[in-house]
Amino acid sequence: MKRITTIFFSFTISTLAIAQNVDEKKDSISIATSPVDSLVLKDTVKTELVSLPSNLEFIPADETPELIADRLSCLQQTIPLTYNSKVHAFIDYFSVRDRDYTRMVLRRKDLYFPLFEKKLKQYNLPDELKYLSIIESGLNPRAISIARAVGLWQFMSGTGRYLGLRNDWYTDDRMDPEKATDAACQYLTQLYSIFHDWPLALAAYNSGPGTVRWAIRRSGYKKSFWEVYPFLPRETRSYVPQFIAIIYSVNYAAEHNIFEEAREEILPHDTLSVNQFLHFDTFAKLTGTCVEDLQLLNPHIRKNAIPDDGKLRVIKVPKVAKENFSVNRKMILDSAARGKKELEALAKAVNDFTYGRDRDVYYVRNGDALGTIAQRFGVSIRNLKEWNNLRGNLIRIGQCLIIWVPSIKPGRQIVPTTSYVSPKDSKTYTVQPGDTLWDISKKLPGITIEKIRSLNNLKSSHLQPGQKLIVG
Repeated sequence: MKRITTIFFSFTISTLAIAQNVDEKKDSISIATSPVDSLVLKDTVKTELVSLPSNLEFIPADETPELIADRLSCLQQTIPLTYNSKVHAFIDYFSVRDRDYTRMVLRRKDLYFPLFEKKLKQYNLPDELKYLSIIESGLNPRAISIARAVGLWQFMSGTGRYLGLRNDWYTDDRMDPEKATDAACQYLTQLYSIFHDWPLALAAYNSGPGTVRWAIRRSGYKKSFWEVYPFLPRETRSYVPQFIAIIYSVNYAAEHNIFEEAREEILPHDTLSVNQFLHFDTFAKLTGTCVEDLQLLNPHIRKNAIPDDGKLRVIKVPKVAKENFSVNRKMILDSAARGKKELEALAKAVNDFTYGRDRDVYYVRNGDALGTIAQRFGVSIRNLKEWNNLRGNLIRIGQCLIIWVPSIKPGRQIVPTTSYVSPKDSKTYTVQPGDTLWDISKKLPGITIEKIRSLNNLKSSHLQPGQKLIVG
C-alpha cells in the first residue's frame, strides 16, 4: 500500500512538471508587450530619392476616330484624305511610336517647303503634294534607298535620265533640290494625266504606272485607289495611307504634344557661275568658308569638285565667300583648279572604272549575255560584274544592271555599237511612263504591235521611259 501511494505521488509530481513545462513553452511564443513607438525603431527599410529620366514625355490618349476624320476633312483640299483603320495605324506610328521622326520633319520642312510650294504652284499642282517628299526621303536631298533611288523625290537612274536629271561621277542632279523638284512636278503631271485620280497617281509614283495598270485590270477595272488596294504590291498599299497620315501628323503635331523649337534654315547665299574645274576644299580655304557649308548648299556635287567638261554650272556659295571671291576672283579660280590632277589620280586609284562616266541602267532581254551587253556599251565583263556584284555570268530576263557608260562631251559624236540603223525619214515615238506596245499601237493609226517589234528589232515587250521607237 505504501508502495502504491509512493508511485501515485511520483506520477502526480511528474504530471505537474509536464504541465508546468507546457505552460512555459506557451509563454515563450507569446508576443512581448512593448510601447507602440518602439515599432518605428525596428523599421529597417532604407528610403532613397530616385530621379526619373528627363526624356519622359506626356503622350496624349488616342483621339477618337470621329475627331481624326473631322480634322482630316478640315485639311482636305484637292487630294482626298480618306480616314480608315489603315490610315489610323500610320497616324499612330507618326504621333506615338516614332515621334522623333515627326520632330525631324518639323525641323526640316522650312528648308524645302517654300521651294516645293513655289514649283507646285508653277505647275498648277495640288499644294498637298509637298508632303510626298517626307514619305520618300524624310526631306534629305542625299537620301539613297536600298533600290538605289536617290534624292528628295527618290528617282531611279532611268526615270531621272528620262526627266532630264544628269547622273555622273561628279554630279547627280537627283540630289539637286530645284532640278529634282521640277522633275517630280513633271512626272506627277504625267501620272495624273494617265489615271485622272490623285491617289492612283501617287501609287504609280511609288511602283510605276505599269504596276498600277496591272492592278486595275485585276480588280475588274475599278477606278479608285481603295478599290484597287488589294491588288497592289504591299509597299504601294501602304504608300497612300502614309501620305495621308504624315499630312495629319505635321499639321496636328501640337495636339499630340509634339513640339520642335529648332528649325533648320538655308544659309544666306549667292550664286556663282563656273565653267572650269573647281575644288571645294581649296575654294573654301581661300574664301574664308567651310566645305560643309558648300556641301549643304550643293548636295548634288558628289566629289566636292566641279568637273571641267565645258559646261557652265551654277553653284551656291555663302554670301561671305562670294564677297571674298569678288576681290580675288582670278587668283582663287586658278588655285581652286589645281586640285584636278590629285582628284583624278585618287579616282583612278579606286579602280572602280566609274570616273568620267555616266551612270545608266539596262534591263536584261531575252537572248542577252554579259558579253554582248558589255560589247554594246563599250565596257568590260569584269566591270559589269563589279558594278552589279555578280559572282558568275548568269543573268535573268528583266534583271536591272547598272552600267557606267562613257560621258558624252560637247561636240563629240557617239557611233552606235549595234548593227541596226534606222531609216533617215522614219517617224519616231518617245516612250512615256506606263506605255506598253499595245498602248502605242492604239495611239498611232496604222501601226501594229508586230510592226513596232519589226521596225525596232525588239526581242521582248519591255520598254523604258524615254526610249525612241521607230513607228513609220
